[in-house]
Amino acid sequence: MKSFIWFVVGVTTGLLFAREGGKTRQGKQFFADLDTKAREFGEAISDGYRKREAELRDAIGDIASDTEGAIDNLAK
Repeated sequence: MKSFIWFVVGVTTGLLFAREGGKTRQGKQFFADLDTKAREFGEAISDGYRKREAELRDAIGDIASDTEGAIDNLAK
């Protein structure tokens, strides 16, 4: 319980500092840069996910067509 209280105090303190820091010109610039970097990171993760998903779908499609071909050969 003591650790949780310190966690809450830390988060609250951090939010208060961020709020006050965001009121200055340098603070606004810092948070704008942070936002840009976070968005770029999110887009990179999303692009990588989509590429990997496409690779897996292609692999599944190849396996499915190979399986159909093998079944057709056995049926002959």
